[in-house]
Amino acid sequence: MLPVLRTRLATALAAALALALAATGCGGNGDGGGTGPAGSAGARAAAPPDRVEPLAGTPAPALPVTVASADGSPVTVASADRIVPLTGSLNEIVFTLGLGKRVVARDITATFEQAAGLPVVTRAHDVSAESVLSLKPTVVLADTTTGPVEAIAQIRDAGVPLVVVPPAKSLADVDTRIETVARALGVPAAGAALKKRTDGRIAAVRKKIPARTDRPRVAFLYLRGSASVYLLGGRESGASSLLEAAGAVDAGKASGLIKDFTAITSEALAKAAPDAILVMTKGLESVGGVDGLVKIPGVAETPAGADRRVVAVDDGVLLNYGPRTDQVLSSLVKQLYGDGK
Repeated sequence: MLPVLRTRLATALAAALALALAATGCGGNGDGGGTGPAGSAGARAAAPPDRVEPLAGTPAPALPVTVASADGSPVTVASADRIVPLTGSLNEIVFTLGLGKRVVARDITATFEQAAGLPVVTRAHDVSAESVLSLKPTVVLADTTTGPVEAIAQIRDAGVPLVVVPPAKSLADVDTRIETVARALGVPAAGAALKKRTDGRIAAVRKKIPARTDRPRVAFLYLRGSASVYLLGGRESGASSLLEAAGAVDAGKASGLIKDFTAITSEALAKAAPDAILVMTKGLESVGGVDGLVKIPGVAETPAGADRRVVAVDDGVLLNYGPRTDQVLSSLVKQLYGDGK
């Protein structure tokens, strides 16, 4: 994942549970069954898109450019011939800008088809500097959560331009992130075109959201059954912006949880009182599907658990806030409202 998947998840796990988890790690089996709030098969989400959709044409980078890296260092990029994006969401943006043929490595969370054959140089933000450098990159893209810091320093010390991009946390970050990557790679016109396309698609989805006075309360649960990790998302989980854009209420945020994630308890779930539960597909599988989910203490006692109202979105796109955000939002809307009635 997470996705999507943000080191916010890994950080939350480390802080709350002192566990080092890979964002894509999972175990167990499940049928993914369940019924969504509007009578749709909520946990049987439509298969997530396995391909990104690049812009028409192949942009020619106008380089060199000097850009401000988010960690405070100006970086001059002289060549985009061999690009290494160190997160799945950055991989997605680069490919969608039309520069996929220049990408020589990926993060494990870059799950889309076009990137599948690339070597993995980072897993859950555990960057292998040696693996990166062995590919002779001309530019490396990271975000402020990428680490360890020693690996980032090693890449820079080798003389490779490394641009750090602020992580995306909400819909408001989509345009900024696309623009930042496009500018660093010398294709600002492609960035402008991708922003326009992405914004238009998100707006089109939002127009289809049914007007309701009874906004559904949705709790975002981060699950890794193989490690017995069960977390409830709060204000900083990254899911709030998507849920609110879909016309829902983030139940964790509304219940007063100000952190990113907190360990699930019966009391916390009762206070959140979700009408539906949002999960990542691999997380749901790791607890044995909906049957296993409702066995987690407190879940069955919520309105969502009692009605088995579960919304599942692929780990690799849920929290990316990138060019496929419209697809994530559309999946949420369809699973929450079904036919819109």
